[in-house]
Amino acid sequence: MIETVTSIALPADETLFIRRHRIEPEKKSGSEKRISIVTGIHGDELEGQYVCCELARRIMQKRENLRGIVDIYPALNPLGIDSITRGIPAFDLDMNRLFPGCQDGNMTEYLASRVVQALAGSAVVLDIHASNIFLTEIPQIRVNELHERELVPLAKETGVDFIWVHGANTVLESTLAYSLNSTGTPTLVVEMGVGMRITKSYGEQLVDGILHLMNRLGLWEGETAAVRRPIISKDPDDVVYLNAATGGIFVPDVKHWECLHKGEKIGQIIDPLTGTVLNEVIAPVDGILFTIREYPVVDEGSLIGRLLCKKACGDRWEEK
Repeated sequence: MIETVTSIALPADETLFIRRHRIEPEKKSGSEKRISIVTGIHGDELEGQYVCCELARRIMQKRENLRGIVDIYPALNPLGIDSITRGIPAFDLDMNRLFPGCQDGNMTEYLASRVVQALAGSAVVLDIHASNIFLTEIPQIRVNELHERELVPLAKETGVDFIWVHGANTVLESTLAYSLNSTGTPTLVVEMGVGMRITKSYGEQLVDGILHLMNRLGLWEGETAAVRRPIISKDPDDVVYLNAATGGIFVPDVKHWECLHKGEKIGQIIDPLTGTVLNEVIAPVDGILFTIREYPVVDEGSLIGRLLCKKACGDRWEEK
């Protein structure tokens, strides 16, 4: 069932709608748990679009296995998606800096407040993001350490490769996830893939994980795919940032999510005008490359990648 969560009038006789696809069991008891899948807060992050479609397709194929309510929100920022804009067009605002919003505020604050009201009370919310157009990320969940005890067990059931626990001082209080977690609605922030693209394999991996999580929560019966065992990092020193030493064109020599040894060449920064190599990017430690530069043009200091140190990988290093 397609439902309108909220709407608001726009100029030129147009209306902005935020809609959800609610899928309910064929036979309801009246006490069903609810899971909410949210994406499209940023209009240039499209990885979640495929997840929404594939999840709905699989559930509808075997709806007899559904024991809870599934709410799918593919576009919290529909204007941004329509215009390929990260924020809300015309307002130049990042929607994920507006929560929890205000019922009596301006248009953007009102929309944010209505979204929070609709999601409140979910057994769990998955807030799906992609990276920007510059970087590719492995499927991962990022958790505020304030909510680590509640969220990490849920995140481990989702089949992502990496759970990254962040210090509370790095988390903005105006995000959707913070607003919901701080008021008792468990919310997992998923990051995966790259901006303005769909990575089908990542989407299918996450859908497998969502169904597995639903099974564990009693929302889904029947067989689910085996999920991956994630690496969990809590120590800031586990992650090494790779930044460009000079401007130019970055050309990688290794693949994403690859084990690297200290001193191994990751890529090089070249000058296409002179045909020279300006800098070689070398792994400073043993680790797994879980972020890599997708957009090749770099300036001095641009992020090229992130390495998860070998000591944090445990036996996943051996598996790789």
